[in-house]
Amino acid sequence: MKKVIIIGAGFGGLATAAELARHGVDVTVLEAHVYAGGCAGTFYHQGYRFDAGATLAGGFAPGAPMHMLGQRFYIDWQARSAERAMLVHLPDGSAITRWTNTDQWRVERLQHFGSQAEPFWNWQETTADKLWDLALRLPNWPPHSPNQLFSLARTGFRWLGDWTRNGSLADLSKLPYQAFKPMTASLNGAPDRLRLFTDSQLLISAQTTSARANALYGAVALDLPRQGVSAVPGGMGGMAEKMVDAIRRYGGQVLFRQEATHVQYNPGHPIQVTTKRKEEFQADVLIFNLPPWNIASLLGDSTPPRLQRLPPLPDDGWGAFMVYLGVDDELIPNNFPLHHQVILREPLGEGNSIFLSISPAWDETRAPQGKRAITISTHTALGPWWESYSLDKEAYQERKDQYLERAIQAAETILPGLRAATDLTLPGTPVAFQRFTRRYRGWVGGFPQTSLWRNWDPQLAPNLWMVGDTIFPGQSVPAVALGGLRVARALLKQENIL
Repeated sequence: MKKVIIIGAGFGGLATAAELARHGVDVTVLEAHVYAGGCAGTFYHQGYRFDAGATLAGGFAPGAPMHMLGQRFYIDWQARSAERAMLVHLPDGSAITRWTNTDQWRVERLQHFGSQAEPFWNWQETTADKLWDLALRLPNWPPHSPNQLFSLARTGFRWLGDWTRNGSLADLSKLPYQAFKPMTASLNGAPDRLRLFTDSQLLISAQTTSARANALYGAVALDLPRQGVSAVPGGMGGMAEKMVDAIRRYGGQVLFRQEATHVQYNPGHPIQVTTKRKEEFQADVLIFNLPPWNIASLLGDSTPPRLQRLPPLPDDGWGAFMVYLGVDDELIPNNFPLHHQVILREPLGEGNSIFLSISPAWDETRAPQGKRAITISTHTALGPWWESYSLDKEAYQERKDQYLERAIQAAETILPGLRAATDLTLPGTPVAFQRFTRRYRGWVGGFPQTSLWRNWDPQLAPNLWMVGDTIFPGQSVPAVALGGLRVARALLKQENIL
C-alpha cells in the first residue's frame, strides 16, 4: 500500500496508525510533543504526572472500545476497574454515585429520582446498547458518496436485522423520531433534579445540555460509566504509550518533537510535510489528527473548500480552564472515588461546575512519595479569554486568578483543607491549552453533539483524511479510537487489503 503519514499522536491518530501498521502499511506518526496522547496525554512537572485534559478512562467493559483495542493490538492495559465511575455532587449537598454495575446504578437512581424516572433510564440504556453496537461496526457516517451510502445501508440493514431479532420493534419505531429531537423530548417534563443531573453529565460527555443535545447522541453520552471506567498505570498518557508500543511492534514509526509547520498538497503528486526542525517527509496519503482550523493553517493555499469556510472561532465550541494540583496524600480520604463532578449552580461551566480527578494512590509514577496529582477542569467560552489576552494582559491575569479561585472553592466543598495541603498549583487557560496542545484557540471536546449531521466526513480531499473528535462518533478516547479504526479500514479497503 501507499506510504501514510499521520500528523498528531492523539488516540484517533494512534488507533489509525496501529490498524494500518498491523496490516503491513508503511505508516509514520509525527508528533510535536515529547509524549503521545494529545488532549488525553499526561505531562511531567516537578515530580508529578498530570493528565493534561481528558482524565476519565472509559470503554474497558467486555466488548467495549478499549477492550476491543486491547484484544486487536495485543495490549495489556493493566487497567484496574472502578466500581464507582464518579460521584456527582449536586447544589443541595447530595451526591449521586455513577456505578459501573447496571444493577447498582438502578438502585442508586431509584433512590435519587424515583420510579417515575425509570422509563427514561430504560430508554437510555436500551438505545445506548444499540448505538454502541452500531458504532463498533464502524459505519460511514455521515455518508458523502454513493459508495459510502451503499456501505452504510448494508451496515444499517445488518444492524437493524440484529435489533429486530434481539430487541423490541417498539424501540426501533422510535428511532426516526428521536434522531431529530433534543434530549429534552426524551426527558419529557422530568423533575428539575433529573434535568440538572443529566445536563451536567451531558456537558462533559456531549459538550452541550439536554435542551440542545441530540437524543440519540445523548443516550450514548450518558452511558460512559456502563462502558467500564478504569485506572491505567501512568494515567491517560500510560494508555497512549501502550498504543505507541503497539504501532512500533507492527513496524510503524512514531516520531516525537516533529511539529508539522507546512503541508504541500497537489492532487496526483506525493504530499510533502515540513516540520519545525526543517525535516521533510513525503507520503501518498496524509491523515490529520488535528482540529479543522489547524489543518487549514498547514495546508495554506491548497486548503479544501470546506476548510476555507471556517469561522474565526468554533461557533459553539468550548475551551477548558484547567487547574493542576500537587497535594498531600493525607488529604484524600480512604476509599475516595478518583473522579468527581461538582455542581454549585447554573449556568454550568465557567467555574459553576467542575470535574475533578485524582491520581490513584497505587500509581507511584504519578506523584512523589506521599503526594497525589489532581486535575480540575471547567468548561469556558473561548472568546473572552482571547479578547482579554490580546487587548489587556492585566485583565487576562485577573480573569485567570478569579477562575482559579472558583475552581479551588468548588473543589474544597468535597476536599476540605485542600489549600493547606497543596504544594503545587498550575492554572491553565485556553491560551495555555493552545500553546501546549497546539489545538486552535484551545478548543476542546469537538463539536457539541446537537445533530446527527454535526460530525464531519473524514475524507477532506483525495488522499487527505482527518481523525479525532471532529468525526463520528465524536469525543472521548473510546470514540476517537473507533473513528481512527474506521478511517484505517476505509483506506485498507481502497487498497483491496481488506
